[in-house]
Amino acid sequence: MAKEKKIVIKEAEISNNCPACFNQELRLTFFQKHTYNPFYHKTTDNVTHEIKCGKCQSIIYPVDWTSDIERVFDYYKKKVRPDRVAVRFTTLFFVILVTAIALIAAGIYLYLEGII
Repeated sequence: MAKEKKIVIKEAEISNNCPACFNQELRLTFFQKHTYNPFYHKTTDNVTHEIKCGKCQSIIYPVDWTSDIERVFDYYKKKVRPDRVAVRFTTLFFVILVTAIALIAAGIYLYLEGII
């Protein structure tokens, strides 16, 4: 079973007012999704975001954004540089691959020698 994780790639304190409590402690966070499996680790191109108030701990959804929050969000969205999309194989994958190749090679060798 693959495990999915959201890794923080950019975090910023913004000084806009919270639409719920009118406090100026908003935090904008960008996440990138990573998938972990026993055989590989995959970095996807799926980038998400979240704006959260530091005082009332509420998440500010795009429906509640003011024009100021939208401008700040667009600015930081341009600055976000996500990791490259990549697949990294684990040691378990390489051990199984080398074992399978060795078994196939041994089977072919035994067949050609007439032992099997």
